[in-house]
Amino acid sequence: MRYRRDKEAHHYFFTLVTERRQPLLTLPENIDRLRTAFHREKAARPFEMDAVVILPDHLHCLWLLPENDTDYSKRWARIKRYFSTGCIGATLGASASRIAKRERPVWQRRFWEHRIRDEADWRRHMDYIHYNPVKHGHTASPWDWPHSSLRQCAARGWYAENWSIAPDMKEIEVGEWCAA
Repeated sequence: MRYRRDKEAHHYFFTLVTERRQPLLTLPENIDRLRTAFHREKAARPFEMDAVVILPDHLHCLWLLPENDTDYSKRWARIKRYFSTGCIGATLGASASRIAKRERPVWQRRFWEHRIRDEADWRRHMDYIHYNPVKHGHTASPWDWPHSSLRQCAARGWYAENWSIAPDMKEIEVGEWCAA
């Protein structure tokens, strides 16, 4: 089990979506750029990434921030900025507001975040992350999706090699996470 009950270090679940759901995360160059953005930020302001899945127009991940550090917003701002400056394939025109702020229309400005409450919550979000490519019809098995941390999590002993979500598992909607 990965979840740690700690009053100072906290796990967070995130969802980030591309502007108007552009499928920018299908291009290998953009996937590489996103990986580099994560590595750069982790080197500058450490955090652990328990899980991640990257789909064509959004991503989900679960982080553990260091003790006495809850500043995920600045981390995301720098990750999104680095990715956006080298992102290829963005075709949307920028709004006046984005032009004034020198932003490219690559990411939605906001993102969903949820502080993980306990081990059951951590497990539920880990499963949601890894099953997401199946949910969206990109693959029949979560093991087949190339941009997922499922195999690394299985190597750590967090998943059995034949894991898949049980058909009766209640699906969690992003709005439910944020309302809690």
